Amino acid sequence: MSTATHIAPSRDTRGVLLVFGAGVLWSTIGLFVRLIDDAVVWQILLYRSIVLSAFLFVVIRWRTGESPFRRCREIGLPGVIGALALVAAYTGGIYAIQATSVANAMVLFASAPFMAALLGMVILKEPVRVHTWIAMGVACLGIGIMVWDKSGGGAMAGNLAALGSALGFAVFTITLRWGKSGEMLPAVFMSGLFAIVIMGGICLLLGLPLVLSAHDGAIAGSMGIFQVGAGLVLYTIGSKTVPAAELTLLSLAEVVLAPFWVWLAMGEVPTQNTLIGGAVLLCAIAGNAMRGGRRKPPISTP
Repeated sequence: MSTATHIAPSRDTRGVLLVFGAGVLWSTIGLFVRLIDDAVVWQILLYRSIVLSAFLFVVIRWRTGESPFRRCREIGLPGVIGALALVAAYTGGIYAIQATSVANAMVLFASAPFMAALLGMVILKEPVRVHTWIAMGVACLGIGIMVWDKSGGGAMAGNLAALGSALGFAVFTITLRWGKSGEMLPAVFMSGLFAIVIMGGICLLLGLPLVLSAHDGAIAGSMGIFQVGAGLVLYTIGSKTVPAAELTLLSLAEVVLAPFWVWLAMGEVPTQNTLIGGAVLLCAIAGNAMRGGRRKPPISTP
C-alpha cells in the first residue's frame, strides 16, 4: 500500500508536466503564423502537413511497431470523419490568426470543450451536467463580448473562423469517443495526409505557387514538428495519467501563453473586448473543470 502511495504522485506529476509542455508547444502557433511573410493559409497548411505527416509516420512506427497506414485503417469511419474535422479546424485556426488578434483567436478556440459536450449529448447521448450548462451560458456571454468587434468585417470573419476551428476540434473529440479509440496520433496522421491533398488542390485551383520562399517554407515546416507534432506526442503520453478535469485546466496554458509570445516578440496587444470576454470565457472553462473534478473521482483518459 505504501509503495503505491509513493509511486502514483510521481507518475501524475510527470504526466502533468508533459501535458503542460504540450500546451506550451501548441501555444507557439500564433507566433509562427505572425512570422510568415507571404504564404497564405493554404500554403502554410500544405507545408506543415507534409512535415507533420512524415514526423508522425516515424513516431507511430516507433511506438507501435506497425505501419501507420494499418493503424489508420483500424480506426475506421470515425477516424476518417475526425481527420477531416481536424483539417477544417487547422484551416479555421490559421485563417483566424491571420485575420484577427492571436488573443482573440486563442480564447475562442477554448470554447471547443463546450461544443464537444453539446455534440456528445446529441450524437452519443451523453448527459450534460447542470454545472456544465451554466458554464456554457457564461462562456456564450464571454464569446458575445469578444465578437462584438467594431474593427471591421475582417476581424468578424476571423472570430467566426476561430469558432469554426473550435467546432472542428469538438467533432474530432467526439469521433474518438464514438470509435472507442483514445489513440489520437493515427487520426492526426490521417488528417495530415488529407490536408496535403486538399491544400495542394486548393493551391493549384487558386494559382498559388507550391514552392514557398526558404523563410516561409522553413517556418511552416517547423510548425509540423515542433508546434503540432511534438506537442501531440507529449500530450498522448502525459494524458494517460492526468484526470480529464485537469486536462481541461492545463489546456488553458495554450490560450494564455499564445498571446504572451506574440506580445513579447511583436508587441501585439489584445483589445479591451478580448480581455474582458476572454476572462469571462476562461473563468467558465476553469469553473466547469474544477466543479467536474469535485463531483467524481479522477478518471485517467484512454
